[in-house]
Amino acid sequence: MGLFDFASNFGKKVFNSVEEASDKLREKLTGVSNPGVADLDVKFKDGVVSLEGKAESAEAMEKAVLIAGNTQGVTEVNIDNLDSPTPAADVQYYTIESGDSLSKIAKQFYGNAMDYPKLFEANKEVIEDPDLIYPGQKIRVPAKTW
Repeated sequence: MGLFDFASNFGKKVFNSVEEASDKLREKLTGVSNPGVADLDVKFKDGVVSLEGKAESAEAMEKAVLIAGNTQGVTEVNIDNLDSPTPAADVQYYTIESGDSLSKIAKQFYGNAMDYPKLFEANKEVIEDPDLIYPGQKIRVPAKTW
């Protein structure tokens, strides 16, 4: 389960060189967007981010992976050394395609376009504005529980 793939040419650019990548990613993951990972250590090499620490929940682990992975230059996120509960089997991941909107994705997964706020809430760490998503971005699609 330890490796998640991402498209390196998409995402938000947060560093200019490999040397500053680990520090910037650590800062990004422990700042305002902190999904709930304690004792976090972040390493970056050749496009691969390795996360170490303890996630307080499976959701926290999933969000940490998406925060790191939706960063320009990152091709993979390795969580082999991230202690976390087993992820929920009913959470899916979706890669945004050209022409997508959260409403369209909600319709596809939940049967109702008006459920898009659920997707936004589940992905606030990687989506700042529900109207601004981009092709290549990866998001969580939690199971419908309502």
